[in-house]
Amino acid sequence: MGKVVKITDLEMITHDVLRVTFEKPKGYSFIPGQAADISVNQPNWEDKKSCFTFTSLPEDETLEFTIKTYPARQRVTNKLLSSQVGDEIILQDAFGDIRNQGEGVFIAGGAGVTPFIAILKVLEQKGAVGNSKLIFANKKAEDIIDKKFFSNILGDNFINVLSEENKKGYENGYITTEIIKKYVDGNSDTYYLCGPPPMMNAIDESLLSIGVNKNKIIKESY
Repeated sequence: MGKVVKITDLEMITHDVLRVTFEKPKGYSFIPGQAADISVNQPNWEDKKSCFTFTSLPEDETLEFTIKTYPARQRVTNKLLSSQVGDEIILQDAFGDIRNQGEGVFIAGGAGVTPFIAILKVLEQKGAVGNSKLIFANKKAEDIIDKKFFSNILGDNFINVLSEENKKGYENGYITTEIIKKYVDGNSDTYYLCGPPPMMNAIDESLLSIGVNKNKIIKESY
């Protein structure tokens, strides 16, 4: 049984990314990198669930999701676009295999970057970002989620790859074995992967091909 909570803030942080803040039920817990299913507490929407990753930290007083929206889809993301502060959502328990294992190479596609927001917040808090890198794939520069946040934490270790735009300071195309080798020094790092399954499967194969131990690869089990 889910917990009914009220939305406390809604903010568009890019042209299609919505940040939703909502009440934290007493005793609710999650591990940075994990996600939860939610639905909207309105007639005909209570059973329509979608999964989103927490981008707040466990000790924060409220909970937060950073959500890529798709207005054409009649799903929870679309419904949230028309929601207001005070509206209710139904929150389920947290789950997920991606969690903080310390400094590493983060590889993400689109909204797949959201688990890494919470993990990098934790690493920054502990002074443990080290030589972590984020290789982030998007279609265009305007699609990059939390660009300022990642730039501030990672500096030159924030690498963006754009498939539909060729801009100075950005890699063009897709995340390939060559791009990974260009920015990664060795194979002893911990690798975090999150994005569309076909992309992650291809990157998983790339990492194994350059000698990365599969036990060093952290990703969701599909």
